[in-house]
Amino acid sequence: MIPWLVVALVLVPLVMVGFASMRRRTAAAEHPVTEDAAASARTEREFAEAEAYEAQWREANKDHHEERMP
Repeated sequence: MIPWLVVALVLVPLVMVGFASMRRRTAAAEHPVTEDAAASARTEREFAEAEAYEAQWREANKDHHEERMP
């Protein structure tokens, strides 16, 4: 019974704190403070271009997904 209490009262909060700090670090790395409006706009434009290319690629290759290999 005591090991379960140790897990519940010590390990679970430590794991939660670890995940929260990792999540905060990841969010900070994805959007650096030094990123200005121009850099943010460039990133958004690059994502839009990538999504447009992906849609174009899917349209060009939709016939190949229907084919089956023997």
